[in-house]
Amino acid sequence: MTEPERSHLSGKALEVYDRMLERVQTRLKAIQETSLDTLEEEVEKAIEVEQELEEMTKDEISLLGTYLQRDLEHLLNFVDETGEGLAEWLQLDLSLLEQQLTERLLSVADQTLVDTVALRQKLESRDAGQYIAGEVATAGMFQCLNCEHMLCLTSTSHLEPCEACGSQYYKRVTSHWPRKES
Repeated sequence: MTEPERSHLSGKALEVYDRMLERVQTRLKAIQETSLDTLEEEVEKAIEVEQELEEMTKDEISLLGTYLQRDLEHLLNFVDETGEGLAEWLQLDLSLLEQQLTERLLSVADQTLVDTVALRQKLESRDAGQYIAGEVATAGMFQCLNCEHMLCLTSTSHLEPCEACGSQYYKRVTSHWPRKES
């Protein structure tokens, strides 16, 4: 199967993949032996069952079997290397899903409302050392709270949004200067 054909699996691909995964998981629990050889055998059996159902082509089912084996081998290696379980392996994916969902929700939200809520939250949790773009501040060094980009004011000025990331929030960066010896 060529590379472009891989992205054109039939509409049943996800359903069939999940069924194959369920079969392999059920069999591995019954056998209670999880080696790469056993895994390969169980994936092959799941492929055979799906081929008998004839919902997809043999090539498509074989490709799904390859995907399934890859994912399960990755899980087995993760468990072997870390001693952690399925929940920890999936946690990586859950974090990504959470970030994608947040981005999607924010993309359809009223941006003015989102900015207002963010500002209100910043003001409520803000300490005296935090600054917001538009505020007046005297000369000094300021660090963006989002990307840590530094802003240098040489005189009293209005703080501008961060030129690196557009964030509105800064903290003043102070350091102790060595005393001049007289």
